[in-house]
Amino acid sequence: MRSTTALRFAAFVLSASFLFATPECATAEELLKARLAQNLGPISGLAIVANAKGIFAKQGLDISVSNFTSGKQCLDTVLGGGADIATTAEAPVTAAAMAQQPIAFVAGMEYSDLKTMTAASAGIKTKADLRGKRIAFTAGTGSEVYTSVLLKAAGLTSKDVTLVNLRPQEMVPAMAAGSIDAFDTWEPHVANAKKALGEGATPLETKGIYSETFNIVVTQSYLAANPAIVTKFLASLIEAEGWLKAHPDEAIDVIAAATGMKRDELAAIWPDYVYRVRLDDKLLATLKTHATWRLETGNHPPGATMPDFSKVLVTAPLKAVDPARVTLEARP
Repeated sequence: MRSTTALRFAAFVLSASFLFATPECATAEELLKARLAQNLGPISGLAIVANAKGIFAKQGLDISVSNFTSGKQCLDTVLGGGADIATTAEAPVTAAAMAQQPIAFVAGMEYSDLKTMTAASAGIKTKADLRGKRIAFTAGTGSEVYTSVLLKAAGLTSKDVTLVNLRPQEMVPAMAAGSIDAFDTWEPHVANAKKALGEGATPLETKGIYSETFNIVVTQSYLAANPAIVTKFLASLIEAEGWLKAHPDEAIDVIAAATGMKRDELAAIWPDYVYRVRLDDKLLATLKTHATWRLETGNHPPGATMPDFSKVLVTAPLKAVDPARVTLEARP
């Protein structure tokens, strides 16, 4: 088994070998084209920086970007053939894996806590105060898992609240209209609520309840046909990571401008985001925890079992760029 894996890795490295032979300033004709489906938020910060700072082009890529409001939409777009590369969280990944979709999870790039925003008029001061309230979430995303974990931490179940399935961009208008009391989601939608509702919106302290990962996923067939593009893409993210950490103030400017957030709002929550391109045991544990949640709650296709993540996590592309970033010790 090990020899087979080694041979596959060697073949991948050989097929992607011209990654490092591409001149830093490739002409437009030489650039390799790919389509990125991106969740437009700070969670996609490395991809945003790589695009804004010309890093993709420097690495020999011409990336066209389509923006979405959830990682589920991004992965669905890739699986439907509308894009080549998705930025997505673990929720869509486990759903796809359980449906036996041929996906390749090639790297994680960020993790951060999801958040709860409440209507000031709802009088929600603690997690227990969520009892009897109308809580918006987004089905099929990390928001759904976060909501489940949050209710459990509050000593509540879904029967103790009214759950309302909304897209992230629908949550602020719904709160403004008084049709929900709280919503569970990711940035920039929480910051948008503060901006739109002012003192009418109050964040609930839930730090540490649930950390969502944000990752790079392609289809197995796309990876097999385009190993150099995937490897160059990961190399671009790693370079963007280095630039972001060396220039945090400018990185905040770049990401705030791209996402439409106010700079001071992003600066205030900047420490919440942990940007690092990697494949590690924390990512694997998150995927397994999420898959377990699906099995326990019945939120999975009929007959689904725990996915074999050794067929989902593909280490060769990242190993080809920086082997030290692959630290998987547990068995997938």
